[in-house]
Amino acid sequence: MTGTHERHRTAPAPRPRQHGSLWRELPVLIVIAVLVAVTIRVFVLQTFWIPSGSMEHTLDINDRVLVNKISLDFRSPHRGEVIVFRSPVSWRTDPAEKDFIKRVIALGGDHITCCDRAGRISVNGHALDETSYLYRGADGEQEPPSDGRFDVRVPDGRIWVMGDHRLESGDSREHYLQTRDPNEATIPASSVIGDAFAIYWPPSRMRFLGVPRTFDRVPDP
Repeated sequence: MTGTHERHRTAPAPRPRQHGSLWRELPVLIVIAVLVAVTIRVFVLQTFWIPSGSMEHTLDINDRVLVNKISLDFRSPHRGEVIVFRSPVSWRTDPAEKDFIKRVIALGGDHITCCDRAGRISVNGHALDETSYLYRGADGEQEPPSDGRFDVRVPDGRIWVMGDHRLESGDSREHYLQTRDPNEATIPASSVIGDAFAIYWPPSRMRFLGVPRTFDRVPDP
């Protein structure tokens, strides 16, 4: 039997990487990273800083939240969601404060009233249990849902929003009690920037922002 001998080819030595190529690629990589970051910020996610106590203690002063800017391109806001929106000019005490953050309480066509015998706000006849998010002071006492009565049909295409710290919030309740005008007291749905879905800073406050279950039982108008 004739033997065979395999030929072993020596693999060519790898070419040393040219140091100059890294420096040529680096600016391109930086530009790509910046474009990705800008795209995400403009179209998908944005961070917002909380400057006031109007949403305490769901959101405290200096909390930082993540806002989904794309989800509401495909659906309407949900009752109970925390949203960021471009505020009406008449709502601004400081012209530079354009973006507000509040909770959606009622949508276009909803009938919102305050208050029933138990002091609760009702939407389409369903009394909201707001104990999970309404502000509580240092003594543990819960703030009332409203310091004034109202009975409003939210105009189509508009949203009734309220802060969780009601007595410190310039919101739909306050502006309706001042003007008795449903349009002046609500925001256009087109002004919504996105829904705030998580606190990401400080670390001790990190959590997701869900929709309280009481809104699941609100019937359609």
